[in-house]
Amino acid sequence: MKIILMLVASLIISSPALAAEQATAWDQQAPGYYRMMLGKLRITAVSDGTVTVPLNTLLTNISPEKLQQTMARDAMTPQAETSINAYVIDDGKKRILVDTGAGELFGHNGGHLVTNLAAAGYPAESIDVVLLTHIHADHSGGVSLAGKPAFPKAKVYVDKRDVDFWLNPANVRRVEASQAHTFAESEHTLRPVISAGLLRTFLAPAMLPGGIQAESTAGHTPGSVLYRVESEGQTLVLWGDIIHAKAVQMPEPEVAIHFDVNQKQAIATREKILKQAADEGYWVAAAHIAFPGLGHVQHEGKAYRWVPGNYTTQLGH
Repeated sequence: MKIILMLVASLIISSPALAAEQATAWDQQAPGYYRMMLGKLRITAVSDGTVTVPLNTLLTNISPEKLQQTMARDAMTPQAETSINAYVIDDGKKRILVDTGAGELFGHNGGHLVTNLAAAGYPAESIDVVLLTHIHADHSGGVSLAGKPAFPKAKVYVDKRDVDFWLNPANVRRVEASQAHTFAESEHTLRPVISAGLLRTFLAPAMLPGGIQAESTAGHTPGSVLYRVESEGQTLVLWGDIIHAKAVQMPEPEVAIHFDVNQKQAIATREKILKQAADEGYWVAAAHIAFPGLGHVQHEGKAYRWVPGNYTTQLGH
């Protein structure tokens, strides 16, 4: 019996397929979704994955020494693993998805949204509306897959200023050279949606399906917006890329990032939205704060701090 067990063990170890299958199973998290109630609305945070971001080369207006110290306060380094979060707003009639993750653009680091949506009970074909906070790889990249709309029944809404900017290659001279790739990526991922007649544009401020308000947060991109959702006196703001590095930009809102098309405007927008969030106390859904990215902003001296939402299993009670 002992010999047989040893032979079976050796076969398992020597089989590349089995070894790969075992490694894959052990290397995965539980399905990446988390729910909360906002009044009568069911809000589901859905993970598209995480990507390691070299903040030491991307952030501006901060010294390397201060960046290291600030990140250390959150037990992190400038090589920061960053969440890519999307959100479903479900009122029982419409299923509205805010942002679509990176799709095929980040390799295995992103592109998990459709799988995690299905695990959360929202297969791609069940999504009625997609709202993009802006056009950038990690927010709009997942709007199409394999050259076809990823959400075949959904109309896709985005501010016209971003469509006009990123789908016009002549604007390439208006961004840093490191961001020029966004034009080709935007054409590649949005063209299938346009060809299918599913793209809808608006100019913020605007009222969108589900009574969701779009408000301009221009600076990061020309057409960046936040989405304000309200139910039974509660408010949730889905703010896109107001924050890229929570550990740094909450205490130091003047720190910008090379992804910003207009850094000066992006800083002014961040300071305005952080103050508003802290003053009003509403819920925030943050694309790049550790999953699920749901919480509140509070004043801390002349700066701010992030307060994650308390974990809950009490839904619909």
